[in-house]
Amino acid sequence: MISTLRFDGKVVIVTGAGGGLGRQHALMFGSRGAKVVVNDLGGDEKGNGQAADAADKVVEEIRKLGGEAVASHASVTDGASIVQTAVDAFGTVDVVINNAGILRDVSFHKMTESDWSLVQNVHLNGSRSVTQAAWPILRDKGYGRVVMTTSAAAIYGNFGQANYAAAKLGILGLANALAQEGRSKNILVNTIAPIAASRMTATAFSPEFLDNLRPEAISPLVGWLAHDRCTETKGLFEVGAGYIAKLRWERSLGHCFGSSTSFSIEDVAREWDSVTDFTDAEHPTDLDASLEAISRALKA
Repeated sequence: MISTLRFDGKVVIVTGAGGGLGRQHALMFGSRGAKVVVNDLGGDEKGNGQAADAADKVVEEIRKLGGEAVASHASVTDGASIVQTAVDAFGTVDVVINNAGILRDVSFHKMTESDWSLVQNVHLNGSRSVTQAAWPILRDKGYGRVVMTTSAAAIYGNFGQANYAAAKLGILGLANALAQEGRSKNILVNTIAPIAASRMTATAFSPEFLDNLRPEAISPLVGWLAHDRCTETKGLFEVGAGYIAKLRWERSLGHCFGSSTSFSIEDVAREWDSVTDFTDAEHPTDLDASLEAISRALKA
């Protein structure tokens, strides 16, 4: 039987915690003994505006539950400020939950430079900024848990979200690299692709569908990945509506022409079925496994 999993003594930063998923994550950590930094700039879903009350309200909710929390009103692009808030209030950082995000959905041919850069700055650069500011603290103490947030729109692609998909898949790449770097220092890094009702999904799905996508169904996975008993790292998980599944890369066995053999476009076309056949597919998990296929080609 698994005992109650708590976060007593742990300091947790949750970005974008003024509402939606972030708020639920913050409340979950606060109710289980963590000291929580509730970060939210207080802008709208498109990244416009700023207001302190979003983060402040969640801090008060946590305190009413008997927990400890402070607010950070900084942009996630100023990760140093957010981490400094944690250090000033609680002395350290143990867990970083990168959740903050905005949407500027528009078809690619109509997308402006602002539509592109603002989404990149909040999602990818913001996740980098907060994590990098916390990273030296986690390395020095030999402990850390980082949870990144990607999206099915990035994994599979989605019309009108080229900016969002590019940023979110960049976050997955960042997480995978940090998992490699952090492993020897007991810093575990995982990524979730959640689907839940929030202001960012309010116009994407019908109200009936959204009624079944409670934010409360995401936070338990985040809590587990952030717990010191969890040993998972470099994982990618889809989660929503009571469903959790791990995703992995899959590669066909392909076709080896041989490294010293000349081949043409026509040869590629002729072997295309072999190139794209996933029968007996492989599942590479790191760069060495990726290069195994090249090694086979060199020997062919």
